[in-house]
Amino acid sequence: MQDGPRLDDLGEAGVLSRIVALLPAGESTLLGPGDDAAVVAAPDGRVVVSTDVLVEGEDFRRDWSTGADVGWKAAAQNLADVAAMGAVPTALVVGLAAPGRLPVAWAEDLARGLAAACGPHGVGVVGGDLSAAAQVVVSVTVLGDLEGRSPVRRDGARPGDVVAVAGTLGRSAAGLALLRSGRPGDGADLVATHLRPRPPLAAGPAAALAGATAMIDVSDGLLLDLSRVAAASGVGVDLDRSDLAVHVDPLVGPLARLADDGADGGTQRGRSEALRAVLTGGEDHALAACFPSGTALPPGFDVVGRVVAASPPGSVLLDGAPPPDGAAGWDHFTPR
Repeated sequence: MQDGPRLDDLGEAGVLSRIVALLPAGESTLLGPGDDAAVVAAPDGRVVVSTDVLVEGEDFRRDWSTGADVGWKAAAQNLADVAAMGAVPTALVVGLAAPGRLPVAWAEDLARGLAAACGPHGVGVVGGDLSAAAQVVVSVTVLGDLEGRSPVRRDGARPGDVVAVAGTLGRSAAGLALLRSGRPGDGADLVATHLRPRPPLAAGPAAALAGATAMIDVSDGLLLDLSRVAAASGVGVDLDRSDLAVHVDPLVGPLARLADDGADGGTQRGRSEALRAVLTGGEDHALAACFPSGTALPPGFDVVGRVVAASPPGSVLLDGAPPPDGAAGWDHFTPR
């Protein structure tokens, strides 16, 4: 438990004064925090907008994550949504609802995490809101600039396109498994990916410039998110297990050590769980994009499959067959 004053010791104005001082201004900010609304430049004439909510107990645990971890994660997942449209993020607006007993130091750490994730990309945290609640809730809205490009939507994939991924797959899911097991030391780098994902933000605009026909932030799992692209485009996707091996293989050892059925069985189960993590774990926030066959892929993208004709549309296969039984992505309202 952190020492020092609580939110209800300082009051709203006192807490805000401490938080705002830690936030980055951003390169596109014309008027930052302190007025009724911020003003952010939009030279393209269009604004890309997305929002996400992180709820304590559902999306993070304070015994696993510091305030800075939560701030970083809240920023990263929103920045990735803008990148997935082929745009450049420019600003965030953040809402924090929390119990009055929450240490002010935790809220300050949240601001530091936001700043650490946004500052290097020239993204400002330009305002938001502070409210009381029974648990910690962080809501982030992100703004982005297309810089004259057309947005890369989900509905442009066509049969014959290649499917490529930039960023990592399965590492966040493996890190979560280690945290749940009480053995985070068995894969500290995987746990770090879960707590502080690093989406390949520059890859989004690069994909747009290279002629990507469709793109999505892999936030809920490769299978589920590619099924959304396939359904919107009226096609199917066939993933290649051998192409996914670069993501699967590094996870086998740490996940095998979590198995309880002996060395050989553990390795076999570890490989199965590693494949499941790559197919269904989404919080690495990789970018999955479709490109016309023969396109020179931007740096960081590697082919993982191809777009195929499918009836009904929306199916995602693995080597031409249905994925392993029970493999699905994240749905907040699916019983667990």
